[in-house]
Amino acid sequence: MPGQGKRRRRQEAARQRSAARTAPDAGRWTVVLETTDQAELRTELRRLQEARVDASLIRIDTLCVRPVERSTYRLSRFVADTSTETAGAGRSEERPAPVQPFPG
Repeated sequence: MPGQGKRRRRQEAARQRSAARTAPDAGRWTVVLETTDQAELRTELRRLQEARVDASLIRIDTLCVRPVERSTYRLSRFVADTSTETAGAGRSEERPAPVQPFPG
């Protein structure tokens, strides 16, 4: 089919970008909600979308058990590790102001 190779390359590039953004050294996944109620999961997901959280940084895991009604849903959000990015930048701002001698 025409264009199929181009589409596959574009999709693969998007997967690689997503994997690089959520790499273990870039941050961590934090659990936002763990529930057995699908309505509660949808409500929390809607709240995150309204807060303009990037959809590629949200993950839903389904922990299945028998019977299916007892399945647990885990909503996680990727939090970037900011300690490595701001380690050098924050120090210049934390310097105390120079001490001014008293006049006279």
